[in-house]
Amino acid sequence: MTNYKTVRLILGDQLNPSHSWFKHKDNDTLYLIAELKQETNYVKHHIQKLCAFFSAMANFASALKEAGFNVLHLTLDETHGDANLPGLLTRIATQYNCSAIEYQYPDEFRLKQQLNNFKKKSVFNINAVDTEHFLLQFEQINERFTKNKHATMEHFYRAMRKQYNILMDGAKPQGGKWNYDSNNRNKFSKSDLADIPVPKMFDNDVSSIISRLNKHNVSYFGEIKDELLQWPTTRKQAIDCLEYFCKNLLSRFGQFQDAMTDQCNHNTSLYHSRLSFALNAKLLHPLYVIKRVINEYEQNPQQITISQVEGFTRQILGWREYVRAIYWVNMPDYANKNQLDAKQKMPHYFWNGDTKMNCLSHALTQSLETAYAHHIQRLMVIGNFCLLTGINPNEVDNWYLGVYIDAIEWVEMPNTRGMSQFADDGIIATKPYSASGNYINKMSDYCKNCRYDVKQKIGDNACPLNSLYWHFMDKHRDKLQSNPRIGMVYKNWDKQSSNLQTQTLEQAKHHIKNIDSL
Repeated sequence: MTNYKTVRLILGDQLNPSHSWFKHKDNDTLYLIAELKQETNYVKHHIQKLCAFFSAMANFASALKEAGFNVLHLTLDETHGDANLPGLLTRIATQYNCSAIEYQYPDEFRLKQQLNNFKKKSVFNINAVDTEHFLLQFEQINERFTKNKHATMEHFYRAMRKQYNILMDGAKPQGGKWNYDSNNRNKFSKSDLADIPVPKMFDNDVSSIISRLNKHNVSYFGEIKDELLQWPTTRKQAIDCLEYFCKNLLSRFGQFQDAMTDQCNHNTSLYHSRLSFALNAKLLHPLYVIKRVINEYEQNPQQITISQVEGFTRQILGWREYVRAIYWVNMPDYANKNQLDAKQKMPHYFWNGDTKMNCLSHALTQSLETAYAHHIQRLMVIGNFCLLTGINPNEVDNWYLGVYIDAIEWVEMPNTRGMSQFADDGIIATKPYSASGNYINKMSDYCKNCRYDVKQKIGDNACPLNSLYWHFMDKHRDKLQSNPRIGMVYKNWDKQSSNLQTQTLEQAKHHIKNIDSL
């Protein structure tokens, strides 16, 4: 057996081929990439998520080996006896007579804490380095953000635009505006639906991974049709996906980025890029993606408007970097925030989509079948329902973290507990993202095929979101009515007759009490 001086750990979301670790080959260094039971059971995961990470890890290990690096890729078959990550590292370092262990800073608090504790107690010389992925350096987070204090994303986004000279015309934004969000709220017409391209998908055989998961009694949910994973799990596939987005989807991305439909079964991702897993696994660098998209815009100004490319850039350069900073500056306390004291148990249909509410059924079913839903489905359909019915944010967090292929806690928790559930006392959002059925009807065609009537507030046929919305606003009035962004809501509520108010609130209470029957 070959001995090494150093073992370098590569986690499943650290598959960055551009990392400085790989600038030079070193025969004294062993790179460790390992499937580990502890990473399968901190929440119950969708099978596609487990397979995506394990497949991407195997592919990255193979690429490193082909490039001439010393790589040890271990599957669950080889690590089933390792109780946890420190145990694995100790075993491998001892086995190969290593004196040093190196790792990249984890992007989840639980892993950072685990490795920090290991570093304090271990007999090995342990060193940690940056992942070299994010555009806001880790040490800069505390300089720009303050624990438990609201930070406006738009201000942060503009500062990042300036710092990286992205879509800038000198000191001013290209096009004269920083944000084109008001242009990007279109609903699909019938002709629009017919024009949506088929998505870029792949046929990654994950049958051996599924067999291992079953062999080692890993609990999961969901399915993979024909055991072929359709998400990109190599850098080449990720680049192919990016190229497809630029050539076929970017020209209408911004325009329809908030739109929803149940009339396009061949494409659940619509005009979205399908790059979130590749980005979060670090197969692609965010600046690489942004610059490629901007280059396409500059090469095709007649087909692609600035509102399309700005909307996409804002999601990556703005929102993605912003939520990561919010996560780290507020952890670990952030994971326990529940300012609205939400305690309701999550209903059964979150695991099967079996609800009469068409918007919720479609978004849940799509999530369960594909491990994906776009941001408005996550925020304004599923998240809005959880907010209005008072689902315990711990359950909401665990569901989102488990179901979505791109969900890693640093990006999931601020989006869910903060943006969606308003549980963080306004650290992220300046108001709760609550909505009645009218919003769903405005942004989708879900209501056309629903058993409930979106225009009715009360009665057996009334859309449940309507009464639930007013119940939520009434219940939390003391906390919300002074908010200048939603003060008008209470004026509208107060104009309603006391009889209608009473019926509306009673109907909502009935829905919450009988939430499993909706």
